[in-house]
Amino acid sequence: MPLHSLQRLSPTAVLGLWHLTETPAELWPLLPQASTYQTLLPATADARRQAQWLSGRVLIHRLLSEAELAFPAEIQVRNDATGRPWLVGAGLGDTVSLSHSGQWVAAVLARGGRAGVDVEEIRDKAQRLASKFLAPGEWAAAQAAHSPGAADASAHYTLLWSAKETLYKLAAQRGIIFKTQLLLGEFEWREAGEIPATLVLSGAETRHCICYSQPSPGYVLTYCHEPIP
Repeated sequence: MPLHSLQRLSPTAVLGLWHLTETPAELWPLLPQASTYQTLLPATADARRQAQWLSGRVLIHRLLSEAELAFPAEIQVRNDATGRPWLVGAGLGDTVSLSHSGQWVAAVLARGGRAGVDVEEIRDKAQRLASKFLAPGEWAAAQAAHSPGAADASAHYTLLWSAKETLYKLAAQRGIIFKTQLLLGEFEWREAGEIPATLVLSGAETRHCICYSQPSPGYVLTYCHEPIP
């Protein structure tokens, strides 16, 4: 389907969502410079992964053309050595963050500053792995928020994982330990809201705000954009 939504986060950044229903064959004609992207498509990707990969780049190009942020006309989306997307042909400091899960693809496109976005299909995996990525206080707070076996517990833990993924992308560094360097503060669990967060790098702490919502039942979305001061 076409671009699902475009949300202005600031004068220099937009958040876009794509509801993925297309096959790879349907996505290729929507992608500028398709011949170039054919050489970049991961050779081992199955049809589902191909569709997610392609729709992410279709979404970014749609944002480039519709977001009115004055990007150069000829831009390609590539991945660096860590797997993060970057914009070939864009200005110094221009940034993009991309995520896909199930039927949703999300991207934040910004002219300067830092950005992170993550979309996750709600599963019980995050709850099972909570002790590995949540600090003791975060885990205790999550456990206190739900009675044993509560139906919305999986959504809560998936949200916590997603928020840390967004904070990790905002940091743009490898080797970060989710449990000790990506910390989430207290918040009221709702369908949409904000989560205070702390990033611990090189002994210094910085404060951030992670926004969250549910693009559709069964999914959570988190994102953050911080313009240049």
